[in-house]
Amino acid sequence: MERRDFLKGMGSVGIGAAGLGAWSDLVSQAHAATGEDYKAIVCLFMFGGNDSNNMVIPYDDARYAKYATDRRAIAIPKAQALPLTINGATDYALHPNMTGLQNLFNTGKAAIVANVGPLFEPITRAQWQAGQGRRPENLFSHSDQQLQWQTSSSMMATRSGWAGRIADMIAANNGANAGYTALSLSGNTPFLTGDRFQPYKVSASGNFGFDFYNPSGNDPLSKAITATLTRQSKHLFEQQWTRTVTRSIDNQRILTSALKNSTITTPFPNTGLATQLSMVAKLIAARGQLGLKRQAFFVSIGGFDTHGSDHYNSHGNSMGQVSAAITAFTNAMTELNLSENVTLFTASDFCRTYRPNGDNGTDHAWGANHFVVGGAVNGGQMYGKFADLTVNGPDDTDTGRWIPTTSVDQMSATIAKWFGVSAGNMGTVFPNIGRFASADMGFMKAI
Repeated sequence: MERRDFLKGMGSVGIGAAGLGAWSDLVSQAHAATGEDYKAIVCLFMFGGNDSNNMVIPYDDARYAKYATDRRAIAIPKAQALPLTINGATDYALHPNMTGLQNLFNTGKAAIVANVGPLFEPITRAQWQAGQGRRPENLFSHSDQQLQWQTSSSMMATRSGWAGRIADMIAANNGANAGYTALSLSGNTPFLTGDRFQPYKVSASGNFGFDFYNPSGNDPLSKAITATLTRQSKHLFEQQWTRTVTRSIDNQRILTSALKNSTITTPFPNTGLATQLSMVAKLIAARGQLGLKRQAFFVSIGGFDTHGSDHYNSHGNSMGQVSAAITAFTNAMTELNLSENVTLFTASDFCRTYRPNGDNGTDHAWGANHFVVGGAVNGGQMYGKFADLTVNGPDDTDTGRWIPTTSVDQMSATIAKWFGVSAGNMGTVFPNIGRFASADMGFMKAI
């Protein structure tokens, strides 16, 4: 009964008759275009602030020489950098540990979104220096900018994430198993939390916590749990706890059953991030058994808050893990014949300062470069404006904290449009999008 009550509640999360009509039209278009009516987005969050100044670097002689001078001991040697071909030129390169992403980019399966970050509205260096223009609250703060990236709200006015707001609109269209519309492989996350929809948290190992429990079992532990869950209570908090645990157990049993028949042969590296993405691949493989049409996932990797002399090696190791995990995941989507149905993108608190600190580490900054990966991506290109790598230059606040030239809203809205959010609903998902020139940056293929 608890599960039916939960699903009944999910059924009320629809977007109204007009919205459902538009969704049905979109579903028909997607089915005709891909042969399967399924789409998924995967947010890969790099906690701590990824130094994208060393992830994507200038490669032409003049700008590289300036980059090497400015970054000093933490600069990537040019001979080791991995060149990218963009419109026949090799003006940019990747960190030497990112061979997988270099191949994905150069074969058109990945794109770069340049100098993107939270913005309330476009702002120039002159406005910044004069104290003009509204800027995101608590800039350079880990927790605040993590929240701003995931919620697409630069003024901290909401605790719902942009994928969660989409889930509010579309979950009912996923049918009886709508509870699996949004799944986190990395614990609680604002990104997938809606105003009414709550994400389902899944362990990357595939162990769901109550596998030992048999509702009809006679073993002492199962009997004790059953007695606890069926006990009547007038206390509101206890009632809510019982509903939550019962729902989790029911969801777990359904998901465990589906995963037993979900097979992926693509090998994944033995890292925490790769293990998360491997489970995402298995969950996507189970989509048919669960009757799902749209899903959003959240995975993460930490260790990017590198203020000290360990920065160069620590960041390099993280870049290798990110590249290898994304490459394996992309191969798994190809194995499932879903390359064009699944889009992965990276996000992070912020970039790091361009100029290193006194310990050859880096401090908190702002605008950063990110990847969008998948068969539906117009790959092999850079979108947005790469920062002018000049300390105290036109894109700098100070010490190489780049003022974003692209907002998180624009990058996210482009992905959301591909995912199925209509123009009429875009303002609900991204309340601030109207302050920017375009809600579609063009890095996703037309539906």
